[in-house]
This record gives sequence, structure tokens and C-alpha cells, in this order.
Amino acid sequence: MSKLSIREIDLKSKRVFVRVDFNIPLNDKGEITNDTRIRACLPTFQYALERGARLILASHLGRPKGKPNPKMSLKPAATRLSELLGKPVAFACDCVGPEAEKAAAALKDGEVLLLENLRFHPEEEKNDPEFSKRLASLAQVYVNDAFGSAHRAHASTAGITHFLSPAAAGLLMEKELEYLGKAVDNPQRPYTAVIGGAKVSDKIELLQALMRYADSVLIGGAMAYTFLKSQGVAVGGSLVEDDKLDMARQLLQFGERRSIKVLLPVDHVVAEKLDASAAAEVVNTREIPAGWVGVDIGPRTRAEFAKDIAAAKTIVWNGPMGVFEIDQFAQGTIAIAQAVANSSALSIVGGGDSIAAIAKAGVESKITHISTGGGATLEFLSGLTLPGVAALTDK
Repeated sequence: MSKLSIREIDLKSKRVFVRVDFNIPLNDKGEITNDTRIRACLPTFQYALERGARLILASHLGRPKGKPNPKMSLKPAATRLSELLGKPVAFACDCVGPEAEKAAAALKDGEVLLLENLRFHPEEEKNDPEFSKRLASLAQVYVNDAFGSAHRAHASTAGITHFLSPAAAGLLMEKELEYLGKAVDNPQRPYTAVIGGAKVSDKIELLQALMRYADSVLIGGAMAYTFLKSQGVAVGGSLVEDDKLDMARQLLQFGERRSIKVLLPVDHVVAEKLDASAAAEVVNTREIPAGWVGVDIGPRTRAEFAKDIAAAKTIVWNGPMGVFEIDQFAQGTIAIAQAVANSSALSIVGGGDSIAAIAKAGVESKITHISTGGGATLEFLSGLTLPGVAALTDK
């Protein structure tokens, strides 16, 4: 890793501003329904606290549109973090201003403070220099452990580093950069990329990049129907982005010119409508009935994809193979999860639905790296520069 790590800085008695990603799901009662993102940062907190740091944690939560919204308060995160760390976590009702300054100044070695939602201020997303400076004034060292927000040039991810130095990667950020870097810089071959999800438009840059890096690209999910239609295949009532047919055609031609193996589904689970109770059947690619909707990859496609995955040394997977939320249309996605888990390759899984599939299949422990970044993971794998990473101090 070319960026400075938290392991390389003196933390003793220092006020350390740690940007985290506590953008966690809350129910109507304000209770946390999934604390994965808090748990993901625990190694960084424990490492710093053992070395006598004074931690000031900052995050966004939801889209409060630049003004305070009690439903998007980080207070529940402070309570949960206190339980996980087994020690008190102080909470400041704002992220800047007198209360935040007083709470930060009062910290002793080994103590933790969580600031209120950064996005309660419009200046955060505008990367406002004055706001960045106010955040920086709370601490002496900056650590970014929020890989999921690293593709945003916001005050707490980029602007703050102009006023606070050194700026280092936390352990979670370091792990993300290490594993995702292996998929971009000199990956072990054969390299298989499995891409699903609904829309080609969401993943154009990723697909373009993967057709430069990968040896084979397996395309499933609803986006496959845009590719199939671009080849003149009748896809019934399946979801298609008609304005992306030319782009799909060009991507397939690009892959062909570079001798990349691009696999599209050869059979499909189709349903009369998008509903758990709808009649469904398996058909070959050129036999999708008019009006029926493609909802999952079929058994032959699952076997073909699994064979390619089994031969790989590097696997990147992003996006489900079908309408994964409905159990009877989740079999293709689960089959891919099992194939990736059974492989001895370096495997990287990113994207909420793919991560949910890994959990549903019960194979999390068999995946080399499960990425916490959604858009950030896609942009990194697409070869784009992430502002939150670029802003960190070089080694």
C-alpha cells in the first residue's frame, strides 16, 4: 500500500479524528437492525486505544439534506459501540462548535467520542474549506477508515486533510486497498469477473475496466437482457435499457477484440410476472415467451458459470444473478455464492446484494475479502481515483 497506515504513526495521548462509515440501517424506533459497519471498524479502534489514543469518531448517516433530523442521529451508534467496546462512548450533539470542541478537549488517553451526523451541515457534502478547518481543529491526527465513503470528495474525507496531518489509512481502509489492489495491479490469472444486477448503466465503467483486466466476464441479472437484446435475441417482458443497446454491443465487441471470454446466460428462469406466486419455468435463451420476465439464470448457466469460477485464480463478484429478494428466484445467485466459496482463488465480493447472498448461503468465512464499499468498490475496480484515498499521506 502506497499510503501511510495508522500502524506507522505515534498515537499516544493524541486526539485522533477517525472518519468511519456508520451509515447503518435503523428501524422506526431508531434501533439498529444491522451493526456490520460498526463491527468492521473495531480492529482500528482497539489498535488505537491500546496505544493510548483519544478517539474522535465522525460519520454520516442517511441523507438529511444538510439539516438536523432526529431520525438520522448517530446516538444509537454510540450506544452500540459502547456495548461492543465494553467501555463508555461519549456523544456530542454536533460535529463542530462549542460542544464538540469541549468534548474533544476533555478526552483522556483511551477514551472515545462520537460526533453527531456530519451531514446535518450542508458544508460537509460541499467540501467547504471553513467547515473542513473546524473539523480539523478538534484533533491532531487524521485517520480514514470509511472506505465506503472514499469515493466522495467531502469535507470529512478530503477537505480535512488540508488542515490536519498526517492523514493515515485505518486498518479497514488498509485491508480494502490491499485486497482490491490485488484485483487491479497484477492479478493472479485466470481472472474471472462475475457481474449482475439490474442496470448496465450503473456498471459501464466497471465493465469497461474488467474487460481490460479480466480473462472472463460472466454477466447475469437483469442487465444480461440488455446484452442479449443487443444481439437480436427476443427477451419477452424482461427488464431492458433500450438506450444502452449500442453500449452493450460495443462492450461485447471490445471483449471480442481483446479475446476476453464474455459469457451470457444460455437458459433462464422466467415468470409470468415479478411475483413470488407467479408461474415460473426454465427456458433456453431463444425461447423466452412474449411478455414473460427473466428472473434468474437457469441450471445450465449456473453450471457453466461455476465451471469458469472453479478454474479461476482471482474472482471478483458484484451483483446478483436474478430477483434475489424472492426465494424461488434466488437459486442462481446462491449457486454462484457456493461456487465462489468452493474456489481456492483469491475471491472478492462487493455490493449489498452479493454480500446478502453470501450470508444467505452461509459461506462468508470462505470468501477471501468481503468489501464494505458499494460505489467506492465499483469505482476502485473501475480504475478510478478515489478522493478519500488520494487525500491520504503518501508513505
